[in-house]
Amino acid sequence: MGEPGVARRGAGAVSIVQPGAPGEPGRTVTSDQASDLSRVSFTPADVEFMRGMIRHHGQAIQMTDLIASRTASGDLRKLGLRIALSQADEISMMKRWLEVRGQEVSGEHTDHRHGILMPGMLTPEQMERLAAAHGPAFDRLFLEGMIEHHGGALAMVDELFSQPGAAQDSEIFAFASDVNGDQRMEIARMGAMLKELP
Repeated sequence: MGEPGVARRGAGAVSIVQPGAPGEPGRTVTSDQASDLSRVSFTPADVEFMRGMIRHHGQAIQMTDLIASRTASGDLRKLGLRIALSQADEISMMKRWLEVRGQEVSGEHTDHRHGILMPGMLTPEQMERLAAAHGPAFDRLFLEGMIEHHGGALAMVDELFSQPGAAQDSEIFAFASDVNGDQRMEIARMGAMLKELP
């Protein structure tokens, strides 16, 4: 007796059974369908993750926009540039991911003073304090705020991976995995920079 999802042979034919969702029957697919990863479905959790991460990245870019006029730290300027460039590229990728799948790209122009805060996002009051600071005081607030911000992105990735059936699409799985790895490294780097502040 064959196992679910395993090809079954009989009378020269091969059938592949794709298991259904809990409580739903499986369905037979062709080998071409089984090997075509572009047809892997996405879930509402995937869509909400991408929309939320667009808003989340948008605030990170707002934070990095403050750096040029508020710090004398070359290291902080380099860090900010790296964050701004990588997150702008990722926003473009996320918008494209949603558009290709016929999903509305909501939140792309969200005013973060009034929009829903995703995990780790700074409150309007925190953003105002950051914008008002200069020199080492700004550096400290920026690093503390961005560590909190990155921690929120990690929580969003964990939440995505905890949802049944989510992150099966190869592009979203790779992106979420990259966010997890990259932001953990940046948190460690920013923690070291904080310790070096006077």
